This record gives sequence, C-alpha cells and structure tokens, in this order.
Amino acid sequence: MQGKRPPARAVRKVSCEECYFRVNLLCALELSEPCSTFRPNDAQLKPPQQLRFVFRQERRTRAAWAFPSAQEQAALHA
Repeated sequence: MQGKRPPARAVRKVSCEECYFRVNLLCALELSEPCSTFRPNDAQLKPPQQLRFVFRQERRTRAAWAFPSAQEQAALHA
C-alpha cells in the first residue's frame, strides 16, 4: 500500500482560443501552444475591490503630555 499513488486528475488541455488575451484581441503572439500568460476567458481579470479609506475621529482633545507653563516652571524652581 505504501507505493501506491492516488489516481491523477484529468488535466484539461487548454488552447489559445480559450485565453482571455486572445478572445479580447490583446495577444500578439503566434505560438503553437498556450504561453505562460494564459488566463481563462471566464476569469474576466477584474482587480480586487479596494478597501475604502475611513478617517478616524480624533480621540484626544489634549495632548497626553505637554511642557509646563512658564508659571508652573517658575513655581518649581522658586
């Protein structure tokens, strides 16, 4: 049982006539077999939808830390 391989799936033979680029007249190659850029025509090659940019509301109205005012500094060193 160790030497047995699972049966291979039948690989469908693709042709240039099914390629997105050939169907939409974007292919400039004259090859006898599909090239490495083959894309099935049913894919439609749409880019993924981009995420929307949402501005966050400001959480703080004051800075977390600020320099002491002149009066506070004078009081510290007096």
